[in-house]
Amino acid sequence: MDEELPSRLELDLRIEDPRFAEAIPDLTSWVRQVVATALVEAIGRPRAPMEVAVHLVDDRRIQALNAQHRGHDRPTDVLSFPTLQPEEVAPALAGQVPVVLGDVVVAFDSAARDVASTGRPLAAHLTHLLVHGTLHLLGHDHQREAEARRMEALERHILARLGLPDPYAHEVSS
Repeated sequence: MDEELPSRLELDLRIEDPRFAEAIPDLTSWVRQVVATALVEAIGRPRAPMEVAVHLVDDRRIQALNAQHRGHDRPTDVLSFPTLQPEEVAPALAGQVPVVLGDVVVAFDSAARDVASTGRPLAAHLTHLLVHGTLHLLGHDHQREAEARRMEALERHILARLGLPDPYAHEVSS
């Protein structure tokens, strides 16, 4: 990982569910490494300092956010709340002014249910969710098939840089 990036990343970490700290040793460093790696692999070396907020919550909290902001009254594993439109990200990061990229919210309960069905390690899945949410802050999406392929390829690349296997490999072979 680029050693300069973490110093240009202001991380606001909110741990609302203590199970994250039980599942991930050195939780703060882990979040910083995952977010910083996702950013540098997705955008290179931005000139502007960046700010990202990460909220680690339970299903009750993420369900309330999902209902309020997306109209889906059910829990989900990750939500992202970007502050910029996709076309605004690159120009903002090319400047000198600090850029608030937005918030990523990850739910422990939903993540734990996901891994129960896939057999993947919880830490690996939580890493994937955090990478996925961070990419949404940069304007990546998966609403259309071509966009989804590009985003998944970038996720694979970032996770490989973090020493993790392809999270989509089981979907291809199924």
